[in-house]
Amino acid sequence: MKKLNFAILCAGNIAGKMAKTVSRMNEVTPYAIAARELSRARNMAGQYGFQKAYGSYEELLNDENVDLVYIASPHSHHYEHAKLCLEHGKHVLCEKPLTVNQKQAEDLFSLAESKQLFLSEAMWTRFMPFADKLRETLDSRVIGEPLTLTVSFGQNLRHIERVVNPELAGGVLLDMGIYPLTFASMFFGDDIAQIQSSCVKTNRGVDSQDSVTLTFKNGRMAVLNFTFLCPYENRAVIYGEKGRIVLDQFYMAQSIQVYLNGETEPEIISLPHDFTGYEYEVRAAVKAIDSGKRACEEIPHQETLRLLGLMDQLRAEWGIHYPFE
Repeated sequence: MKKLNFAILCAGNIAGKMAKTVSRMNEVTPYAIAARELSRARNMAGQYGFQKAYGSYEELLNDENVDLVYIASPHSHHYEHAKLCLEHGKHVLCEKPLTVNQKQAEDLFSLAESKQLFLSEAMWTRFMPFADKLRETLDSRVIGEPLTLTVSFGQNLRHIERVVNPELAGGVLLDMGIYPLTFASMFFGDDIAQIQSSCVKTNRGVDSQDSVTLTFKNGRMAVLNFTFLCPYENRAVIYGEKGRIVLDQFYMAQSIQVYLNGETEPEIISLPHDFTGYEYEVRAAVKAIDSGKRACEEIPHQETLRLLGLMDQLRAEWGIHYPFE
């Protein structure tokens, strides 16, 4: 397996977390970081042992030694930056959401296919160890038939410009709501019979808190609540007739708690991360690229498109459109 030269486009907070992760991995070489300000790229590259720093994204992409680019820019810019990477012949691992709408993602997947390049959405929740273990636990029917799934996800992000600005595709749905929607998709599937939802908008016209209820054709129900106004428990619970399964910090869970009816103490299944949790999506990308695949098996292109289409539908119902759409 070829050891890929790993590059990071943008040098913000999440880029730093990925740089820290990659610096501890054996599967890739921490190669280059690019930012609009060269000093920021140099600082991060120096801190985490990357070989090169660039003061523009174009310089990074003109480096023929770059194999795989991780896009860590705000999601309002994902389409532009992913397209630029693909046009320069680079494989792409792009932070979630891949784009702000389904049409943009379709264009990128088409471009990646035409150039025979890998492109995947870096929704880290799908790649973590708890995902397979939770499926196994549900399949064992230890809590009986899974019937109801609830997720609460809330943080106070009202001070962050990219979250509140419609010009930057702001709103809680794309920034945070994608996590509960992804969780429901991962464990209850995509056979949805009915969607009911509501949102509260800010005076700038973006959604600040949302509630989405998915009713599935097999009778299961997922009740999802998310907000950028205040902290929630950030917990997922799956209920069955024999008990419930609880995941704290559900989007990056490191344990599964199984409560059986009548018992106050849970069985705890511990699933600690190797490093930060970002390592699993990088490993999956490396594996896919080495196998000549265009996507990770954990998140097929069609699944990315389906979730974006669902969010497009919700925004349309709420009357939320971004100025650049």
